[in-house]
Amino acid sequence: MGTLENKIDFVMLISVNMANANGDPLDGNRPRTDYNGYGEISDVCIKRKIRNRMQDLGHAIFVQSDDRADDGFKSLSERAAELKGIKDKDEYAKKACEKWLDVRSFGQVFAFKSNEKNGVSVGVRGPVSIHQAVSVSPIEVQSMQITKSVNSEPGEKKSSDTMGTKHFVRYGLYKVKGSINVQLAQKTGFTEDDADVIKECLRTLFVNDASSARPEGSMEVVKLFWWKHNCRDGQYSSAKVHRLIKVELKPEVSIPSSLRDYSIGIGSLEGLEPEIIDGL
Repeated sequence: MGTLENKIDFVMLISVNMANANGDPLDGNRPRTDYNGYGEISDVCIKRKIRNRMQDLGHAIFVQSDDRADDGFKSLSERAAELKGIKDKDEYAKKACEKWLDVRSFGQVFAFKSNEKNGVSVGVRGPVSIHQAVSVSPIEVQSMQITKSVNSEPGEKKSSDTMGTKHFVRYGLYKVKGSINVQLAQKTGFTEDDADVIKECLRTLFVNDASSARPEGSMEVVKLFWWKHNCRDGQYSSAKVHRLIKVELKPEVSIPSSLRDYSIGIGSLEGLEPEIIDGL
């Protein structure tokens, strides 16, 4: 397919059950929350999971996790060196977008050596923008003390590192908002097929993502709402489209424990109908 020609907006609902959705390294890796107790998942975390799914689907990506690197390179600079010899910034950006799906989706900043004293910096603005996820209602964060049964070092007494703490969200429902901009898509070469890949990555976001902090099945994409406008700039603003999804805690529920404790509604805008997709 050709370059994307119609603006896209999307909203995704994620349920978290007895898992650490996104730990905060500045707070002992406790699940992220704002000052009002609402849970958060950073946009960087969500993009990391999308990149992982892109890899699983067989696409080349630039920003790879060390434990998932599949091309033999051990750093971003080594991977970027594949395009060595290109001195023109526009040509460099074009080749990078053609080669790596995440670059033409999210953008990237490259730095490479040239004849100039300080080198050349190349910035690519990607068409896919994603907000940080925020829980629909305040979350309850719980902590559990854990111990190791074996010392890391020899000795008769248990060392200090045998004790630890594990944090998790008892239950939370998070909303993720995003958009795909046509003007930027045409600059990076982002296509209709690429948009379909993003959609599939969102639908299957937590496949191959299990860990001790996020056991298999503890995080789930509940719904994905996907609006495709009939023009480049969109029939309506992204903010107006995102506000169509109304998710509220049922009045008789004080502490949510499942998706059934929420009511999910969707408004309408003339001439714009969403595709509603259930998660995997």
